[in-house]
Amino acid sequence: MAGAIGLITARGGSKGVPRKNIKVLAGKPLIAWTIEAALESQELDRVIVSTDDKEIASISRQYGAEVPFLRPLKLSLDASSHTDVVLHAIDWLVEHEQYEAEYVVMLQPTSPFRIADDIDGSIRYAREKNAKAVIGMMEAPSHPVCLRLMTEAGLLVELTPQQEESALRRQLLPEVYAFNGALYVLRTDDFRETQTFRPQGETFGYKMPAERSWEIDTEWEFLVASLLMQNQIKMTATRTAA
Repeated sequence: MAGAIGLITARGGSKGVPRKNIKVLAGKPLIAWTIEAALESQELDRVIVSTDDKEIASISRQYGAEVPFLRPLKLSLDASSHTDVVLHAIDWLVEHEQYEAEYVVMLQPTSPFRIADDIDGSIRYAREKNAKAVIGMMEAPSHPVCLRLMTEAGLLVELTPQQEESALRRQLLPEVYAFNGALYVLRTDDFRETQTFRPQGETFGYKMPAERSWEIDTEWEFLVASLLMQNQIKMTATRTAA
């Protein structure tokens, strides 16, 4: 059994941002940022793109990723499960190449700021903890005690037991974390068995900074990501020139 593969999931359809996965972000197709980070990883043995789209497949190959198959249309719908997409890739590699990795690392193109060190660190962390699953996390922008539901009439409904105002001060609240969507490290054998990204009581969180946790699902988020990436490129060029 081999070490770890990076599986980049990129279907052709997208409601929030049409053709999102190959839309140009700071001079490159969005998916290219994830492919390049994965190829720089020291822990990934292979970088594979799972897509139903021939144009995405072609662009992915241009940037150095493998596209050994086109995934079935039934796994590329709005309601399709990421679980089924990962299982399809694992099973395809076993059936057609007799290839099985110890870990599969799902990487979504919508997290272009994730870097190779994040990928490597999460895989090493999974091995250190002997984890069934490790998921990328960031510090939550809001604590659960500050969140409310709102009725159609506009009334606020508590999500957590009501607390004194003094207890809502940020410095008194415990740190909480949110899924950032940037990476999912899954031990292949266990994932086949549990068929979940978050096996109960056996899922570890891998902390990532907010600046590498930006996730793109809307046109506004794409615009912000473009500005952030362009600024990052300028800063890197300035440091290199100095």
